[in-house]
Amino acid sequence: MLIQFGVGNYKSFKEVVTFSMIAARITAKDKRLDENNVFKANDELNLLKSTAIYGANASGKSNFISAVHFMKQFVLSSSKDTQANEAIPVEYFRLNTETANQPSFFEMIFIIDSRRYRYGFEVTSEKIASEWLFHVPTSREAKLFERRDGKIEVLTAFKEGKELKEKTRDNALFLSVAAQFNGTISKKILQWFKNLAIISGLNDMGLRSYTVETFDNNKYRDEILRLVKKLDVGVDDIQIRKSQLTPPAVDNIPDELKGLFEELKKISSSSSMERKDILTAHLKFNADGQIAEVELFDIDDNESEGTKKIFSMAGPLVDTLRNGKVLFVDELDARLHPLITRVIINLFNSNETNPQNAQLIFATHDTNLLSKDIFRRDQIWFAEKDKFSSTHLYSLVEYKVRNDASFESDYIQGRYGAIPFIGNLSRLLEVSNE
Repeated sequence: MLIQFGVGNYKSFKEVVTFSMIAARITAKDKRLDENNVFKANDELNLLKSTAIYGANASGKSNFISAVHFMKQFVLSSSKDTQANEAIPVEYFRLNTETANQPSFFEMIFIIDSRRYRYGFEVTSEKIASEWLFHVPTSREAKLFERRDGKIEVLTAFKEGKELKEKTRDNALFLSVAAQFNGTISKKILQWFKNLAIISGLNDMGLRSYTVETFDNNKYRDEILRLVKKLDVGVDDIQIRKSQLTPPAVDNIPDELKGLFEELKKISSSSSMERKDILTAHLKFNADGQIAEVELFDIDDNESEGTKKIFSMAGPLVDTLRNGKVLFVDELDARLHPLITRVIINLFNSNETNPQNAQLIFATHDTNLLSKDIFRRDQIWFAEKDKFSSTHLYSLVEYKVRNDASFESDYIQGRYGAIPFIGNLSRLLEVSNE
């Protein structure tokens, strides 16, 4: 379960901004959505099942999700992929003279097995400037370890890290090193980050292989098919057609490349190289309106971009909902009808379809979703840049909103900010007399 994420001095974020999934104490008009949109993490903490992030183009929405992705990837790979003198691929805020010499900040607060953790680090391209891990074993937060100025303080409760201080490089995270040595707490935290799904709604081809795999091995076959059929894209069934890939002939290959091709042939012959085509089944009717047969379409050649996206996203969506994971999506609404986007959100905002309390955080431009029937005010967030091009994040709960107000109308009119400022375009095509 995700509680909070903070980032600073990264891409368009100059100052540290904080994004929270904690349900705010709000007025009665929002409480009617509590039963489905909010869940109890423990006796003192209520969390949101979904949040939407709005903002103008280039406001920083994608940079926010990029920050989550960077933290995840660095936690998972810093101890094994980064070599001693290798630069850390972090991008600081570049539009200020001071930030180039300052570390970037990342912090995540989350729950694993009913225990709350707060983990974060500050990093430059050369080294880890600081790193910390705290937990809440009872009612108060307690330190597990803290790294400052090259020194690592390890507390008794984190005994798995006692002998690892000297084994940690300047550009590797101490948490990742501890997990490499099978530390109990650190391994659980790395698994939590591994389960953190981050996908793009604009480029979903990378998701397709996962969906095909889970569909083909029957892991989520029924759920994926049911989801695609329920979204009314005309697909009655889905089939996977497999074919063996054969290496190309080398007769016309230049002599200097033939050795390479021969090696590739050896590799392909000793391993299973398979192509998997996705076929969608559609009902075919006769002149009397009766079902005559089933027609198979190749998804790439015959289906719409929206149908392709729905299928590609189906695997991650089902996996997240079934296992109570956290899913970040950039541009969720791209290539989807507004009603389909709403259905996906409602899958999370429902006790019936989301019994494991999975969480969805997504960036969008779809103002149709700005409705009291879908979201509480604390589920609506905005990204906006100031005059120094630095992104700020804030929630609609920070505004006083009338009982009869329309979230969508007020947002379009600029009452909440986070919209593009469009100048006068009347002279855009005026031809100069000079």
